[in-house]
Amino acid sequence: MENYKFKAHPWHGIKAGDKAPELVNCFIEIVPTDTVKYEVDKETGYLSIDRPQKYSNIIPALYGFIPQTYSGDRVAELTNLELGRTDIEGDNDPVDICVLTEKDITHGDIIVKARPIGGFRLLDHNKADDKLIAVLENDAIYSTFNSINDVPATVIDRLKHYFTTYKDIPGDKFPRCILTEIYDVATAHEIIRRSIEDYQIYMDDK
Repeated sequence: MENYKFKAHPWHGIKAGDKAPELVNCFIEIVPTDTVKYEVDKETGYLSIDRPQKYSNIIPALYGFIPQTYSGDRVAELTNLELGRTDIEGDNDPVDICVLTEKDITHGDIIVKARPIGGFRLLDHNKADDKLIAVLENDAIYSTFNSINDVPATVIDRLKHYFTTYKDIPGDKFPRCILTEIYDVATAHEIIRRSIEDYQIYMDDK
């Protein structure tokens, strides 16, 4: 009972899920109504303000990360293999995930179960920064989707626009985030497997 006296750290104290990579736990940091980008403070586990959204970038889905994952050498290896490169590194963060749902969920700092169906291969300053796309478990609409190809093109376009512009500042000569590929469920599962391995390596080195 001693462990129940303390709140679990969202990154380290919650499992990725017993059925991962097919079904994963997701810690949600921000929702579509947020005008501030929240991010878990790695030391304390509390949500902190990363930055106010100064421009019209609103996340079009629930957004957070998969606990006990890490974008390290194993994740970067897959990105390098797919792009025919050797210079890309992991971004040293838990793997990001967007969760599609028809429900209006009004705040983050929650845990949801979701089924990954694909993802975006994103480079942020030449670091692997994959954005997995998932559907909320048992969602009335999106739970019928089994592949990223089932997602309406308009939804994909909104997600693409957000992730390729949300870190840019007007006047920048070059975009910070580059989308190199949209991949399906098999690659999403491989990213999760590798990120769980990266997390175990990361924690063993602590």
